[in-house]
Amino acid sequence: MIYFITKTILTAIIIIIVSEVAKRSSLLAAIIISIPFTSVLAFIWVYWETENTEKIVNLSYNTMIMTIPSFTFFIILPILIKFNFNFSISIMISILSTSIAYYIFVYLLKKYGITI
Repeated sequence: MIYFITKTILTAIIIIIVSEVAKRSSLLAAIIISIPFTSVLAFIWVYWETENTEKIVNLSYNTMIMTIPSFTFFIILPILIKFNFNFSISIMISILSTSIAYYIFVYLLKKYGITI
């Protein structure tokens, strides 16, 4: 239980730091966010719990592949906001669009025999 709480606290601290930095500098926050902290933490937690490097290789590969459809979010969100859509609506549309992009992307990968 202590391990789970530690994982949760460390992960939350990173998110809090980024959100606080973003209030002062969007560029610095973007640089911090672009560092794959979530992936690094996931790699650490998975390795710590399993000591299975093959799981890390697979997770790393799949994460790399799945970043492609994730760009949908970062393209659609600023466009919607620039067109004066409500922020909450923009976030929801961006998430929905990204979800659809993931679905299509995974479908295409399977269609062409690429396993993830």
